Amino acid sequence: MADLQFGDALPDAKEMEIVDAFVGETVVVWEGERVVRSGVTRRREQRHLLLPGLHLLQNSQGWISPGGLNYLAELLQVPPAEAYGVATFYDLFETEKPSAPGPQNHICVDAACAIAGSDDLISEIQAAGQRVHKSPCLGQCERAPAIFIQGVGTPDQVPADADGFSHPQRGDSSLRLLKRFGVADPLSIESYLSNGGYAALTRALDIGADAVLNTLEASGLSGRGGAAFPTGTKWRAVAEESSQSKHVVANADESEPGTFKDRLIMENDPFAIIEAMTIAGVTTGSKRGWIYVRGEYPLATHRLNHAIERSRSSGYLGSRICGSEYSFDIEVRRGAGAYICGEETALFNSIEGRRGEPRNKPPFPTTSGLFGEPTVINNPETLINVLEILNGGVDAYRSLGTERSPGTKLFCLSGHIQFPGLYEVPFGVSLGNLLETAGGVVGDLQAILMGGAAGRFVGPEKLDLPLTLEDAAANETTLGSGAIMVFSTDVNMLDITRRLAQFFRDESCGQCVPCRIGTVRQHEVLLQIKKEGPDKAQRELLDDISAVMSDASICGLGHTAASAIQSALDLGLLPQGAS
Repeated sequence: MADLQFGDALPDAKEMEIVDAFVGETVVVWEGERVVRSGVTRRREQRHLLLPGLHLLQNSQGWISPGGLNYLAELLQVPPAEAYGVATFYDLFETEKPSAPGPQNHICVDAACAIAGSDDLISEIQAAGQRVHKSPCLGQCERAPAIFIQGVGTPDQVPADADGFSHPQRGDSSLRLLKRFGVADPLSIESYLSNGGYAALTRALDIGADAVLNTLEASGLSGRGGAAFPTGTKWRAVAEESSQSKHVVANADESEPGTFKDRLIMENDPFAIIEAMTIAGVTTGSKRGWIYVRGEYPLATHRLNHAIERSRSSGYLGSRICGSEYSFDIEVRRGAGAYICGEETALFNSIEGRRGEPRNKPPFPTTSGLFGEPTVINNPETLINVLEILNGGVDAYRSLGTERSPGTKLFCLSGHIQFPGLYEVPFGVSLGNLLETAGGVVGDLQAILMGGAAGRFVGPEKLDLPLTLEDAAANETTLGSGAIMVFSTDVNMLDITRRLAQFFRDESCGQCVPCRIGTVRQHEVLLQIKKEGPDKAQRELLDDISAVMSDASICGLGHTAASAIQSALDLGLLPQGAS
């Protein structure tokens, strides 16, 4: 380790103590400027501990020093240059000592928060002499403008719990997925059990894996993260793999601007996610589960860890679940501020201690996922649907919705809406009816962004659009992850599209040329557009950039980075320039 590549500083005693306690053993000692091994065998499989180790270093002093990073890299047997590459990939990690002490205030500047006054909040906090970081979406769009406080030596914080405001339907007896919100105590497994908890796991153990798979396939459940891939098909593919090592992953890195449903599920019904993952484990023959939570969700992370501990101590997790032959356990991994890690293969790389960059497909996760092994990956909303299907049966599940889009869907409403928050409605309800459920539009409606930054705008003429997968596709829009952002005529849509373009410019991992260059050029062109609107050459260039990114990018970020901008142009939401 003669060439550390990331500074020559030695770790201080506090950093060494933190890292040693985290790794569980001291595998090196420092003598002067030289590293001397202690005789413990190198274990390369420890690399997956890199991300949580970086979190510990960041939290201990408010940044990651060269000495601390080198020491962590040595213990985990990760090349220092690679460890540095990982640390600098994430927005929540600082590799330069802050110029001022104290916590970092991350304030969202994306669309929902921008129109709610995030600029004023930034000015107020800066005037108080506090550190401010202009952040992409923090997943708190229903209580905009959002702030996330990244502490030093203390747990990270969000403002006081506002669940009553976030979930206006709480207590409604007609709800399926959100029925425990505001009813069951999210910190009590006894409360979860008294409200129907673990009945689905008991049934899954009784009927066996094949019957569970048949039930899921018959239900028509599809993924709720945006891709809408059939859940039963995915689970069966992993179940049929002969590998002795398989994984179940909950993708809770919810970073799509306008989306916050998974955060509220984790905060209000964490045991449901644990139960559903356990069903996936025993059904597919997987023994290990992972929940990847975005780094800006400290309350959700705390409640998930608590639910895991309580489930394990109560016999619902770990060895011989409920007295059966099955074993399954779960670990939580916390992201660190990278939108791209919502892409499933980028998420795998992140858990493995690598930069969160997408992989080429094939191979697909069902055959070569986490650690190169068969993996089921679903988001929290998809997972809790499994409980409803097993508890109520296929017919009851399909009694709501449509043939192609059965059941209910969670929608996140933000922007110029009377009661922003999380809503559950049957598939097929019209867009206008959903907005009325949330109290209606504040002001005169100009446009609605469907599916978040990666989605598309629709105009007021689409208020009768049935909210189904098939109707969204037929109308050249998307339901995506369920984000619905409302804009009144008071909003300058050129400013909104510029911010969307900046979001993708900043969040592109830079791995492939079409996305790396295309997102930058798209933002540059939008900045060049004058108040009169784009001229012919600018419009043609934006069209060309969109086509190249959509056709040639490695992953979905590049494929959809121009979707909202193109739809805004097509709808005439931007000023109309000269032809």
